[in-house]
Amino acid sequence: MILKENYYLSNGIEIPKLSLGTWMINNEDVVHAVVDAVKIGYRHIDTAQAYGNESGVGDGIRACGVKSEELFITTKLAAEIKSYEEAVSSIDQSLKAMGLDYIDMMIIHSPQP
Repeated sequence: MILKENYYLSNGIEIPKLSLGTWMINNEDVVHAVVDAVKIGYRHIDTAQAYGNESGVGDGIRACGVKSEELFITTKLAAEIKSYEEAVSSIDQSLKAMGLDYIDMMIIHSPQP
Protein backbone atom coordinates (compact mmCIF):
# COMPACT_ATOMS: atom_id res chain seq x y z
CA MET A 1 0.00 0.00 0.00
CA ILE A 2 1.49 3.34 -1.05
CA LEU A 3 0.60 4.96 2.29
CA LYS A 4 3.24 2.73 3.88
CA GLU A 5 5.94 3.40 1.26
CA ASN A 6 8.78 5.86 1.89
CA TYR A 7 11.56 7.59 0.04
CA TYR A 8 14.99 8.16 1.53
CA LEU A 9 16.37 11.67 1.34
CA SER A 10 20.09 12.15 0.66
CA ASN A 11 20.68 12.58 4.40
CA GLY A 12 19.07 9.21 5.16
CA ILE A 13 15.80 10.60 6.50
CA GLU A 14 12.69 8.65 5.50
CA ILE A 15 9.81 10.60 4.03
CA PRO A 16 6.44 9.06 3.21
CA LYS A 17 5.77 8.97 -0.54
CA LEU A 18 2.25 10.31 -0.21
CA SER A 19 1.17 13.29 1.85
CA LEU A 20 -2.02 15.08 2.72
CA GLY A 21 -1.83 18.46 1.04
CA THR A 22 -3.80 21.08 2.94
CA TRP A 23 -3.93 23.92 0.40
CA MET A 24 -7.40 25.48 0.13
CA ILE A 25 -8.62 23.84 3.37
CA ASN A 26 -9.64 26.45 5.91
CA ASN A 27 -8.19 26.46 9.41
CA GLU A 28 -11.28 24.89 10.99
CA ASP A 29 -11.89 22.14 8.43
CA VAL A 30 -8.23 21.15 8.22
CA VAL A 31 -8.39 19.74 11.77
CA HIS A 32 -10.84 17.06 10.62
CA ALA A 33 -8.96 16.50 7.35
CA VAL A 34 -5.75 15.74 9.27
CA VAL A 35 -7.52 13.46 11.76
CA ASP A 36 -9.30 11.56 8.96
CA ALA A 37 -6.15 11.27 6.84
CA VAL A 38 -4.11 9.88 9.72
CA LYS A 39 -6.95 7.48 10.54
CA ILE A 40 -6.74 5.92 7.06
CA GLY A 41 -2.95 5.70 7.11
CA TYR A 42 -1.41 9.00 6.01
CA ARG A 43 1.77 9.83 7.91
CA HIS A 44 2.92 12.91 5.97
CA ILE A 45 1.06 16.19 6.39
CA ASP A 46 1.93 19.19 4.20
CA THR A 47 0.96 22.79 4.91
CA ALA A 48 2.40 26.26 4.34
CA GLN A 49 2.39 29.65 5.98
CA ALA A 50 0.56 31.02 2.95
CA TYR A 51 -2.31 28.55 3.44
CA GLY A 52 -3.31 30.22 6.71
CA ASN A 53 -4.08 26.87 8.33
CA GLU A 54 -0.95 25.92 10.27
CA SER A 55 -2.70 26.22 13.63
CA GLY A 56 -5.52 23.94 12.45
CA VAL A 57 -2.97 21.45 11.14
CA GLY A 58 -1.33 21.48 14.57
CA ASP A 59 -4.70 20.93 16.24
CA GLY A 60 -5.33 18.00 13.90
CA ILE A 61 -1.95 16.50 14.71
CA ARG A 62 -2.69 16.67 18.43
CA ALA A 63 -6.19 15.22 17.92
CA CYS A 64 -5.32 12.39 15.54
CA GLY A 65 -4.28 9.83 18.14
CA VAL A 66 -0.83 9.23 16.62
CA LYS A 67 2.30 10.66 18.20
CA SER A 68 3.75 13.54 16.21
CA GLU A 69 7.07 11.64 16.16
CA GLU A 70 5.34 9.04 13.96
CA LEU A 71 4.27 11.70 11.46
CA PHE A 72 6.29 13.68 8.92
CA ILE A 73 5.29 17.35 8.96
CA THR A 74 6.20 19.70 6.14
CA THR A 75 5.50 23.41 5.95
CA LYS A 76 6.83 26.18 3.76
CA LEU A 77 8.31 29.62 4.23
CA ALA A 78 6.35 32.36 2.51
CA ALA A 79 7.90 33.32 -0.83
CA GLU A 80 8.69 36.86 0.30
CA ILE A 81 11.07 35.65 3.05
CA LYS A 82 14.52 36.47 1.69
CA SER A 83 16.96 36.77 4.62
CA TYR A 84 18.29 34.39 7.25
CA GLU A 85 16.83 36.51 10.05
CA GLU A 86 13.39 36.57 8.44
CA ALA A 87 13.57 32.81 7.89
CA VAL A 88 14.43 32.09 11.52
CA SER A 89 11.60 34.31 12.72
CA SER A 90 9.17 32.78 10.25
CA ILE A 91 10.09 29.21 11.23
CA ASP A 92 9.58 30.12 14.88
CA GLN A 93 6.15 31.51 13.97
CA SER A 94 5.22 28.25 12.22
CA LEU A 95 6.33 26.20 15.22
CA LYS A 96 4.27 28.40 17.52
CA ALA A 97 1.23 28.35 15.23
CA MET A 98 1.30 24.56 14.98
CA GLY A 99 2.22 24.05 18.63
CA LEU A 100 5.11 21.77 17.66
CA ASP A 101 8.67 21.45 18.93
CA TYR A 102 10.01 20.74 15.45
CA ILE A 103 9.06 20.50 11.79
CA ASP A 104 10.43 17.60 9.75
CA MET A 105 10.91 19.58 6.56
CA MET A 106 10.76 23.31 5.84
CA ILE A 107 10.60 24.30 2.20
CA ILE A 108 10.92 27.71 0.56
CA HIS A 109 7.51 28.24 -1.03
CA SER A 110 7.91 29.35 -4.61
CA PRO A 111 11.51 30.58 -4.29
CA GLN A 112 12.24 33.58 -6.48
CA PRO A 113 15.08 36.09 -6.47
